[in-house]
Amino acid sequence: MLWDIDLTLVELRGLGMHWYRRALAAATGTELVHEPPTAGRTERWISTEILAAHGLPTDDASVRGLFAALTEAVEADLDVLPVRGRALPGAVEALDAVALRTDVAQGLVTGNLVEIARHKLGAFGLDRRLDLAIGGYGDASLVRADLVAAAVEAATSRHTNGFAADAVIVFGDSPHDITAARHHGAVAVGVATGHSSASELRAAGADVVLSDLADTAAVLSILG
Repeated sequence: MLWDIDLTLVELRGLGMHWYRRALAAATGTELVHEPPTAGRTERWISTEILAAHGLPTDDASVRGLFAALTEAVEADLDVLPVRGRALPGAVEALDAVALRTDVAQGLVTGNLVEIARHKLGAFGLDRRLDLAIGGYGDASLVRADLVAAAVEAATSRHTNGFAADAVIVFGDSPHDITAARHHGAVAVGVATGHSSASELRAAGADVVLSDLADTAAVLSILG
């Protein structure tokens, strides 16, 4: 089972561009004037677009320089996370309930960098409920679907019996999460706690749509 973070498990509205503003200034001395959409996008996609929109180099070294500054910006705000943000309804209970299933491994497919993912989850005690070594993270690719493949590969290397594609379940709040899961034949579960409505998630191809994670039994029923 692979979880998205932002607006699926936690809500930290308003902080993302605040961190990018500080990171761009720190890494390049440039003021942020272009704010790209972020829902369902990878950090590499967002960072590359920001650099290009400000007339800055987009080579790997430049992108990774922005990643480093972004991580520092988040780490400077660790005390702010639990104040400005929250775990979304049912997130803790859902992760705890799934963790009791010995036949299920829980990891991440997130546009976040792994360090930032750890901080966001840790602010609400969610990091202890997931295996962060099983993950597809936002530094890996511009393409969200590549993160699903990375997470499945990581899971397979940790669990030698492997995983069939139709045994992988991806939870996310954006159409990008849904199309990435469907690209690999995984079960796509839309959680309508983000910017996309339930109907938009269904239109993107979600196999199941939940209004939120508050109904733990409904989450567990997806596992069969």
